[in-house]
Amino acid sequence: MITKLEELSLNAWASHQTVLYDGWVLRFANGYTKRANSINPLYASSLDLAEKMLFCENTYRKKNLPVVFKITPAVHPTNLDESLAVNGYLKDSPTSVQLLALGTANLQMTQALEVREDLTPEWLDGFCRMNAVSAANKETLRQILLNIVPRHCFVSLRSAGEVLACGLGVVQSGYIGLFDIVTDGAFRRRGFARQVVRSILAWGQQNQARTAYLQVMLNNTPALHLYSSFGFRESYQYWYRIKP
Repeated sequence: MITKLEELSLNAWASHQTVLYDGWVLRFANGYTKRANSINPLYASSLDLAEKMLFCENTYRKKNLPVVFKITPAVHPTNLDESLAVNGYLKDSPTSVQLLALGTANLQMTQALEVREDLTPEWLDGFCRMNAVSAANKETLRQILLNIVPRHCFVSLRSAGEVLACGLGVVQSGYIGLFDIVTDGAFRRRGFARQVVRSILAWGQQNQARTAYLQVMLNNTPALHLYSSFGFRESYQYWYRIKP
C-alpha cells in the first residue's frame, strides 16, 4: 500500500526531470518543493549503499540543489534512514499520509466554487499570492502543474474576482489525491477550506474514485483537525533527510 500511494503522489506532483537509478527515483524541479526535488527509494536495490549515496550527492550538487531523501517505512534498503542519520543527514518535515474511504457518501460540490480541469492564470496567481511563492518559483510551479498526466482539477473559491481559497485534486486508479489546500490568511475560519476539500472529494467520486488520500505535515494542527472531521485517518508517516 505504501509503494502504491507513493507512486500516486509522484504522478500527482510532477517534477521537471526524473532519473531512475537502481530502484531509486531522483526528481528535479529547480528546487521548488522537496516533493519534486528529492530521492525516492521506492524499489529494491542491488548496488552498494555508499556508492549510491555518493552518486545522488554528486548529481544534486551538480544542479546546485540540496541533497534530500524522502523516507517512508517501505524504503529500500530498510536501513537507509539510519545510514543517512549516521552520515549527518537531518530529519525534516515529518508528514502524515491519510486515507478516507469514499464509499457511497453523497458528496456535493459547493456551487459557489469553480472546478476546472485546466490551469488558469487566476488559480495560479491566487495560489502563489496566498503561499508567498516567489516570481522565480512561480514559473517552476506552473510547469509542475502543466506536467501532471493523470486527470486533475483546480478548485477555487472567489470573491470579487479574487481567489480566497483553492486546492488541487488528482485522480488515478480509483484514488483521489488532495494537494495544496490553502486559504487567504484574512479569510480563515470561515469554512472555505472545508468547501474546497468537499468539492475535490465530490469531483473525485464523480470520476470513479473510491478512496481519497492526502499528505499533511504533523505541525499543521488546523489542517489535521479539518481532515479528521472528514474522517481521514493516518496510514503511515514519511519525512525527509537533508544533507546540511
